[in-house]
Amino acid sequence: MSEQAEKLLSEALKLTSTERARIAAELIASVDGEPEPDAEAAWAAEIDRRVQRVQSEGPKGDDWQAVHARIGTRLRSK
Repeated sequence: MSEQAEKLLSEALKLTSTERARIAAELIASVDGEPEPDAEAAWAAEIDRRVQRVQSEGPKGDDWQAVHARIGTRLRSK
């Protein structure tokens, strides 16, 4: 990392967590490039599809306690 980047990072780390999060998001967005023009509409449509499915079929999957226990078991077995 360049000296300029090190200095900038040092200053940024003095900011509040909210300010750092905002800067991080902006930096990541600048690397990712421009979002797809229809991305927001596509996500909204996907969310609507998922909500409709849950409302018509009921929720699928395990509850958090079961998932948590399963993960704990896997981690302890390693």
